[in-house]
Amino acid sequence: MNSQKIKKSMIVLFVGILLTPLSIWAQEDAITKYFEKYMDDEKFTIVYITPKMFQMISKLNLKDKEGQDIKEVLQDLRGLRILQADHNGLQYFKEAINTFKTNEYELLMSVRDKDENVRFWTKENNGIISELLMLVGEKDEFTLISFIGNISLDKISKLSNKIDIDGAEHLKKLKKND
Repeated sequence: MNSQKIKKSMIVLFVGILLTPLSIWAQEDAITKYFEKYMDDEKFTIVYITPKMFQMISKLNLKDKEGQDIKEVLQDLRGLRILQADHNGLQYFKEAINTFKTNEYELLMSVRDKDENVRFWTKENNGIISELLMLVGEKDEFTLISFIGNISLDKISKLSNKIDIDGAEHLKKLKKND
């Protein structure tokens, strides 16, 4: 009897260990599916920067200060996805929140000012932020930005001044207070 209980416990543990990576993959897949859902919709602006592009950027020999600042931020990133729409912003904001399993992320900051909603979530692995997810929903504007890599919030907030993407100005809010 005891050996049967032990065998069952071992099987349950083994299956649990096997399924853990699937739940992580499923969340990433949910983000991918959300982007793919609107990939061919001309009402959306879509940007996807691949890990290969970040590798190439890290090898560039940039001499100016601004280029060096951007390179410093980007060298630890492995992916960047941006989805932006100039219509139905609050609808897409709510849809995104319901699509993503935000309980797998830690809410970093939430700001609501009149008709604007901004939320930042992070996902950590061994104390290092591995993903930063930002959602912005306004009446007529929606922005989703997903950074993947080894993420420094201070460095990401510096990037907000250097990129011209609707919603990126909210990244300034991430700067740590010294």
